[in-house]
Amino acid sequence: MTLADDLRRWAKGMYGIEAATELLLRAFDGKFATPGNPWIHTSVEVVGPGAVNAWIDFESIPDHSGALSGGERKFLLLAASLATDVPVVLGDVVTGLDRQNVELLLAAIAHAAGSHEHSGMTFHDDGTPKAFTHLTTLYRWP
Repeated sequence: MTLADDLRRWAKGMYGIEAATELLLRAFDGKFATPGNPWIHTSVEVVGPGAVNAWIDFESIPDHSGALSGGERKFLLLAASLATDVPVVLGDVVTGLDRQNVELLLAAIAHAAGSHEHSGMTFHDDGTPKAFTHLTTLYRWP
């Protein structure tokens, strides 16, 4: 089991936290989801199968990201805001993001909104409801 597996298992079921975790794992070659970052916590004691051995303290990101480049800090603040009550001004933090990170952000927003779980309705030719159908996510993870 890898650290990424542990982080995904910890976040499972909480769409905003899942999305924010994926952002840290996928952006900047995953460097913000590695031990040594003050918001990444790992357990030294493996409790057993299914136990949570790693987690992310998203609330601490604003306090610990000041020394990073502007783009990195903005991206981390976006991730933290998806997971917790970290306030961001969207217009301030999306400017300057490169295309790859904007693509990740779009997928994260779609995931946090639960678009991968949305359903729709199909109709008969006469317009009466026919059945529910599972819709695809609004924006897939790249």
